[in-house]
Amino acid sequence: TFWTQTPLHPDCEYILQLEREERHCLQYIAEHDNNHSTLGCLPFWDSVVCWPYAAVGEMINTTCPAVFSFWGNNTGAVSRNCTSIGWSRPFPPYHTACSVGDDVPIPEDSYFATVKLIYTIGYGTSLVFLFIAVVILLLFRRLHCARNYIHIQLFVTFMLKAVAVFIKDATLFASDDTNHCTLSTAACKASVAFCHYCVMTNFFWLLVEALYLNSLLLSSFHHYRRCLWGFGLLGWGVPIIFTVIWIGSRVCFEDTECWDINEDSPYWWIVKGPIVVSIGVNFILFLNIIKILIQKLNPRLIQFNNSDHYRRLTKSTLLLIPLFGTPYMVFNFLPDYFNVSVRLWFELCMGSFQGLIVAILYCFLNEEVQKEIHMRWLRWQDNSNGVVLPGAKGSQMDTHF
Repeated sequence: TFWTQTPLHPDCEYILQLEREERHCLQYIAEHDNNHSTLGCLPFWDSVVCWPYAAVGEMINTTCPAVFSFWGNNTGAVSRNCTSIGWSRPFPPYHTACSVGDDVPIPEDSYFATVKLIYTIGYGTSLVFLFIAVVILLLFRRLHCARNYIHIQLFVTFMLKAVAVFIKDATLFASDDTNHCTLSTAACKASVAFCHYCVMTNFFWLLVEALYLNSLLLSSFHHYRRCLWGFGLLGWGVPIIFTVIWIGSRVCFEDTECWDINEDSPYWWIVKGPIVVSIGVNFILFLNIIKILIQKLNPRLIQFNNSDHYRRLTKSTLLLIPLFGTPYMVFNFLPDYFNVSVRLWFELCMGSFQGLIVAILYCFLNEEVQKEIHMRWLRWQDNSNGVVLPGAKGSQMDTHF
């Protein structure tokens, strides 16, 4: 997944592709080790292509491997003859058959640079607007309530995720001379672990938003202070547990590179598993919220309910559709390498602006926030003119919720 990953440079993709093909080749050799006569040429991996068993005098033809697509051509073919003294050299040579040259352009360079530029702008913009939103919600006492408390925690997770991405990029791409494909330092590993934690807290506070809204609709949000403590432990505490377990697993069993390449790693599920579960629960809660709202807004029952209250909750639910992780349900159960370009644009480029959207919808377009800012502005104007505004105190919030 790309939730916590910086897009890989084509050189890294090339290395990963070779490592995948080498593993498959060695597995093939191990499975067929005793099935071939010693008179022929045994299968082997020549660091580029996996050559199968061949009888003496047999010629094996193979197309250029997929890794050469990174240089623009994998349509050629290479051959080897099996002789009495073993395999011949490949002919034509790989660099000739597959058109590899120093001047071959790599279009992926500009593509990955564009993706990085877009998500950098997105996270930077989101960070600024989220910070302003948090200040507003904390500054005005009349906006202090359980709902806004949860919103603030969610805003903070989006801010932390943006900061974590910037720290990780600064660590991995600190210098043009740094080979970030094989970089393995304590600083880069710490930045990756911090990024994983921030992303997990973001998903878990999205889950808290859904739990809170569901509780309001069921009128089951009693002892709100105790519930807020529980929400805090769920949103901040649970991710710590899984992050620590993941760090221990990587240190003990898979201490390779910068811990940012998770392909075929079983330990990646220590981080990905809770996120997938939270998204699944969010989706179920979202469906349940829609069901309850449909019942509450039934024209036959609307007179017995606070229609304005439920209409506001309906608006909140519709706004939370992209936040509940519903779009991620599409990608969650697909392989990580499925349609990489689409996933990059969706999860990195579009996802980087998610915090901006949250800040606008839940703060700047919030009627209570706009009303409070307007009242403060009128009060400031009248105080500066020596006039006391009737009703300047405004109205306190009806409920802790």
